[in-house]
Formats: sequence, structure tokens, C-alpha cells
Amino acid sequence: NDLFGGNDAVVKYVLEGHDRGVNWAAFHPTLPLIVSGADDRQIKLWRMNETKAWEVDTMRGHTNNVSCVLFHPKHELIISNSEDRTIRVWDISKRMSALTPIRRDADRFWVLAAHPEQNLLAAGHDSGMIVFKLERER
Repeated sequence: NDLFGGNDAVVKYVLEGHDRGVNWAAFHPTLPLIVSGADDRQIKLWRMNETKAWEVDTMRGHTNNVSCVLFHPKHELIISNSEDRTIRVWDISKRMSALTPIRRDADRFWVLAAHPEQNLLAAGHDSGMIVFKLERER
């Protein structure tokens, strides 16, 4: 149960459900939720309590490895990006795609960041980075 050969970190949950390596995981800012993205091209939503964590749902739509996934800080949305050259926005309550995917022709996406206060997201790709806002969220 000890992770680093000492008492500095102790495993609280072991989450099993992805078929291939997990590339990213993020906690919801206020709810007891975790989101993960993996090389199985899936995004998984997990719920946790004091004693356990369990899979709630799976979102499918990416056609290559999911590089990064996060919760929008202000809205009930999940944002993911992938080596399939898309950024996807998912509605947490419907667990389905909320907007048309944002696509780049020549670049795989690798990392995402959300501004904590403003409607701004950043995405790193093969040839640089873009900063964008979701129009539906004025």
C-alpha cells in the first residue's frame, strides 16, 4: 500500500476500467468526480467517496489516443484533446459531445489548461499552442 517506499503517500483508490495506458486524470473542482483519458481512445468519468471510487460512465468519440482531459472550471463540461487532431467538449450531465470538435489538419494535441476565472482554454499541439474560448459560454 505504500507508493514510494515510505509513508509519504498511500494508495487510496485503484481505478480499473481503461483497456490501455492512462495519459491524464483530473479532479472536478467542487464535486467528488475524476475524469481520465487513455490510449483506448476513451474518456472515463469516476465518482469517489471516503472509501472507494467507481466508474460512472465512458465517453467515446476520439479516434486516437486521448492525450489530456479536464473539467471546465465554471461549467458542467469536460474538455478533451487527442492525437486524432481534435479537441472535444462533452456535457457532463448528458455524457455526450456538446459542441462540434475543434480540429487541426496537421497537429496532434497533447495538453490542455483552463483559466480558473475567464472563459479561456489553452491547448498544446505539435507545432505550438492555441488559446481559445468556447463561444457558447459568453
